[in-house]
Amino acid sequence: MFVAPDPGRLRLRNATRAVIGVAAAVAVSELCGLSLTASITGGLAALLALFTVTDATVRDQRITTALLPVAGFPVLALATTLHGIAPARDAAFLAVVFCGVYARRWGPRGHALGIFAFMNFFITQFLHAVPAQLPELYTAVGLALFAAGATRFVLWPIERHTPPAAAPSALPGVGLARPTTRQAFQATAASTLALLLGQLLSEERWYWAVGTAWWIFVNTASRGETLVRGFRRVFGTVIGIAVGLLVAIPLQGAPAPTAALVAVCVFGIFYTAAVSYSWMMLAVTVMVSLLYGLLGVLDPSLLGLRLAETGAGALCAALAVVLVLPVTTHATNDAWIQRALHCVHAATAEAAARLAGDESADPASRVAELEQLLGRVRLSVAPLVHPLYPVPARKGRARRVLALLDDCVREIRGLAAVAADPEASHDARLAAACWRVEAAVEALIGGTDITAPTEQPTVSDPALAHLHGLERALAELAQPLRTPSGSSGSRLVGA
Repeated sequence: MFVAPDPGRLRLRNATRAVIGVAAAVAVSELCGLSLTASITGGLAALLALFTVTDATVRDQRITTALLPVAGFPVLALATTLHGIAPARDAAFLAVVFCGVYARRWGPRGHALGIFAFMNFFITQFLHAVPAQLPELYTAVGLALFAAGATRFVLWPIERHTPPAAAPSALPGVGLARPTTRQAFQATAASTLALLLGQLLSEERWYWAVGTAWWIFVNTASRGETLVRGFRRVFGTVIGIAVGLLVAIPLQGAPAPTAALVAVCVFGIFYTAAVSYSWMMLAVTVMVSLLYGLLGVLDPSLLGLRLAETGAGALCAALAVVLVLPVTTHATNDAWIQRALHCVHAATAEAAARLAGDESADPASRVAELEQLLGRVRLSVAPLVHPLYPVPARKGRARRVLALLDDCVREIRGLAAVAADPEASHDARLAAACWRVEAAVEALIGGTDITAPTEQPTVSDPALAHLHGLERALAELAQPLRTPSGSSGSRLVGA
């Protein structure tokens, strides 16, 4: 929980850049004489632009950033116009929820635009913005996106020198079988329940329940993932409220220390997002407490209400994901692990071709893809290795699968490095070993038996050593990937 790898200090650099970008957005708003409400709106818009735009190329990131106002400005106008008309406002909010989630079918760009649209509606409720403030809010958001873009693409273009790995494409499907379509209905159902329950708790702060339900569905695909994310959100909020009571309330909105602590929170959000949702939520909750202090409305009862609304939203998300078009953890695990195994097959074939002299073969690209898929497998299997998961046998199987997939990635990475060496040679033993690895993957997916290698590789033959290690890991994967009865082939570690 406290120490996580940060290759190339990428998380550190991204978090530092985010602080600079958000600070620049707020500073520009203040220099232009905009109101506190507009400055906060601008700062949040910059944070979202830096956080949600995750396209695989810098060019696509620029296009997505430029398109954010197209998604955000109409929603901002709609939310301010309907602010005092509760039934129409609620219906519009739920429509934005559905469209924002459904847009994820178009990949990272749709994902970013959907989040930005939702958050513009949410921010309007948070700040109680009215139509008369709309020109000022447009100005603040426009300036913020310009400041965020300048920071990201001109001042500190990290992605230009370290291109981000392409995220795995979503699982396939048609109609209600498409994961993004099912999740759009689930999120809308959860938000509807959260809206009703949130308004019972507070006519003024009901939107926190809807926001909780919405964010729980971000980057999840199965029932188990959603439930675990809900637990982590509530846990992080509880700790964040405790910190807010100790830090934000004594400050009472003092501008300088509040701004400094908000910067720390922004850093924490970006630095921890990839490794701990609970830590990220702690930073978000403290930041919100500080912003309420700036607005002059912070008190202990408000933080207590936030906890209650967060719990209500998490409960509604749990009900929706169980009752509305549920997707089991098992089905999602099975799909992602099979995709990872197919990638192992493809990487081995590319390495074999490269060792045979084919200069166009590129196993390194498959390594990057495999590492991304393993990250997605970890997210999918997370419910089964959670400390609160009640079935020790399945938890042990899930951990074993992750450990062996880690071994596969390590061996593939080493094999790709050997294949990239121009001095590397190809012989009959390498060809046979590559063939056995490919056959082992096909056997795993097809549910047939796998025999562990008996030949011991020599130290002087690193390519063969990696292939034998890969073959052995695949053979050991057969047992935990199948049900205890062994009768259903490639049934994986799901619940």
